[in-house]
Amino acid sequence: MGVNKKIVFSASPGGRLTGNIRVPGDKSISHRSIMLGSLAEGVTEVSGFLEGDDALATLNAFRQMGVKIDGPESGRVTINGVGMHGLKQPDTALDLGNSGTSMRLLSGLLAGQGLDLTLVGDSSLSSRPMKRVTQPLAEMRANIETTDAGTAPLRIKPVEQLQGIDYPMPVASAQVKSCLLLAGMYAQGKTCVTEPAPTRDHTERMLQGFGYPVEHTDGKICISGGGRLKACRLEIPADISSAAFFLVGASIAQGSELTLQHVGINPTRDGVITILKYMGADIQILNRRDVGGEPVADLRVRSARLKGIVIPEDQVPLAIDEFPALFIAAACAEGETVLTGAEELRVKESDRIQVMADGLQALGIRAEPTADGIRIQGGEIQGGSVESHGDHRIAMSFAMAALRAKGAIKINDCANVNTSFPGFVALARATGLDISVAE
Repeated sequence: MGVNKKIVFSASPGGRLTGNIRVPGDKSISHRSIMLGSLAEGVTEVSGFLEGDDALATLNAFRQMGVKIDGPESGRVTINGVGMHGLKQPDTALDLGNSGTSMRLLSGLLAGQGLDLTLVGDSSLSSRPMKRVTQPLAEMRANIETTDAGTAPLRIKPVEQLQGIDYPMPVASAQVKSCLLLAGMYAQGKTCVTEPAPTRDHTERMLQGFGYPVEHTDGKICISGGGRLKACRLEIPADISSAAFFLVGASIAQGSELTLQHVGINPTRDGVITILKYMGADIQILNRRDVGGEPVADLRVRSARLKGIVIPEDQVPLAIDEFPALFIAAACAEGETVLTGAEELRVKESDRIQVMADGLQALGIRAEPTADGIRIQGGEIQGGSVESHGDHRIAMSFAMAALRAKGAIKINDCANVNTSFPGFVALARATGLDISVAE
């Protein structure tokens, strides 16, 4: 599926989800495995790697900088690390496609490499805000140029030495935190980031897995410059963000019983489970275990009568990527669901508050967007046509809505589903969703 092709999903009404499935590997962890493995000493073996466009953009960027990487083949990747200072000047700009994670994390990781680099992306990525990382990096004495609007392309110029800073984050963002910690490895002294609320901690966990010490006290995370990374073996859990569509689908479709295997249930990412349970979902967490420093479990979900809730604001950062799917659950719930404190959703791959509200309204659901959230009145989902605006999570969420719809749902502009979930349509079909694809 080329991203320039117009892909349309058509989902027929009804059905239920059953079976045992494993969704693809975690996107956040896949990105970081390439970044740290490339800078480590020795050979890092990765299994469960997500072969989606976003993670492959990170992989290709490091290949361009001279790192020998074999794979991915069936989720296996072998990274021949070049050490902390072994990256080479690439011949051309690093094209990161649709991947905000790649661009924001690499801006930190590459700021202190002494290389002259340009980071570019597609039209969606080129409209996303980058000042949230370039401003604190400038305080660390990085030299990064953006457009006047503070967007990509980013031009990273060599500097003598980055300087550690103490940075209180204005907004809870794992990408900003990770960017500064990765830059901190190349900075003189200590770099500390204080979070206003917990965000995903994959970077801290993986740094420690590669033998790089990280200090963590009361929401303040610190790293000292000048350390080294040592190669290791990584097994990447299934992505809870991808599992979320199936958790919602099986919850809303009568007669469903589905088991999702080997899902990462990192406590900084499990908000979707907590919120669905508050709504009355029947989700069991089975066979808990620890894999490579990340907690993993099998999730069994059965259909349930959901009720509308006021979503607790402390859960928002723990479920930030899963809200498009949760909005579908809200549309099928009895009563009203209210979300506040989620302005971050407006600067994702699309304005997810507005785009979801428009789509829900097109399907006959009362959805009222607010500055920092949405109010959704549960009701009967009608058939109709919705725009995904090239946003992978919106496309997959509306596909699941068909399980409870009165008519077929047509979703436009779905090529970017490949950024996070290659094989989504085949897996959804295998569990019982009647979905087809047209170009």
